[in-house]
Amino acid sequence: MTKSRGHVVIVVVNLPVERDRRVIRECLALEEAGYRVTVICPRGSAGLTRLPGSRSTDIRSFPQPLAGSGVLSFAFEFAWALLAVSTRLLGLMLRTRVDAVQACNPPDVFWVLALLMRALGRPFVFDHHDLSPELYECKTDTPNPKVLAILKWFEKMSWRRASAVVSTNESYRDLAITRGGVDPGKVVVVRNGPTIAEVAYDAHAARTGRHQIVYLGVINPQDHVEAAVLAAERLIGLRGDTDWKLVVAGDGECLPALRELATARNLDDVVEFRGWLEADEVDVLLNSATVAIQPDPPTKMAELSTMAKTVEYVARGLPVVAVDLLETRRTAEGAALYVPTGAPDELAKALDTLLSDAATRATMSRIARERFVEQLAWDHQAKSYIRLWDRLLLQTRKGYKSGSPVGGGTRPASPRDTNHPVT
Repeated sequence: MTKSRGHVVIVVVNLPVERDRRVIRECLALEEAGYRVTVICPRGSAGLTRLPGSRSTDIRSFPQPLAGSGVLSFAFEFAWALLAVSTRLLGLMLRTRVDAVQACNPPDVFWVLALLMRALGRPFVFDHHDLSPELYECKTDTPNPKVLAILKWFEKMSWRRASAVVSTNESYRDLAITRGGVDPGKVVVVRNGPTIAEVAYDAHAARTGRHQIVYLGVINPQDHVEAAVLAAERLIGLRGDTDWKLVVAGDGECLPALRELATARNLDDVVEFRGWLEADEVDVLLNSATVAIQPDPPTKMAELSTMAKTVEYVARGLPVVAVDLLETRRTAEGAALYVPTGAPDELAKALDTLLSDAATRATMSRIARERFVEQLAWDHQAKSYIRLWDRLLLQTRKGYKSGSPVGGGTRPASPRDTNHPVT
């Protein structure tokens, strides 16, 4: 039996791990590289104790109180998450050796665990998923300055107390260095995205009948999906309503209001709501689509964040109409047609342009697929991720005989095999 290279505990509390595609990929990459993995997370409906699709990744779950709204509710949730995670981590450490901990935000409260791990001489990694201060500003009409200050302090503590920081893009890395004062050598970029094998890409898929414009993802206030629905109304005025339709796939707190909006504007014939899709359904939808849309408005949060939906679009070679945002450009580059603000009129004109120009769509499709295969796919990101852990846990692997490198040998189970929806 091959000796483990070390035991890594991953903490994620905004989702059960079986629904967090990034964390699933991290677990599978660590397994393939010879590490033992345990995940501490909220309990999903199935009450899983082993990560589906993995060989041996254990799940130590905890019940999560009903989510509410307001500062006091969030404070309770954060405190409960820290208590629940801490008790399970300490219990695990009493039964077996834990060589390192990785905590994924939000919330940014797990720097407390960093103090424990660093005191024991073991690494703590902060996996920076979201900009909590900017997210709070984005979701609040009148942000409370004191709450904002606390969130920024928590964020800074998470950066500074970590042995290393994993950033999901260059903008997050820059913030860790400039706003957090982190040594650049401690910050590694590991982007989100599927593996090449996960994506059922069909370059010759038959796109018959009406053009399909697709929105795929979460439908919350900051996602601005109502602009896509209103753009459909404007698009009728530009080209009629017979040769296209808008498909909105996903779920979120704004979905009921969007359905009402489409009905009120007499758009039910051109706007279709598919709900939350499983991985195979995502492939079918995106392979049959003509154009995809990313309507996120130009907020600071959106400017600096990489949208998971955009990577999914690019992976299938889909041309994208998107608001001109820094990280969106870094993801899609020439695979997108950009608009300034995401106003419905702007989106409609850009959509009309692409629907009317097959040659431009073909060029953008080629660029999209090449960017995914050559740079964005998890196959490339996993190598950076494992190099980080190899460096941090070098001392725990004395005498370990390395197996095949990441990407070689037997292919690990794919996140597609877990049959969970896209995020």
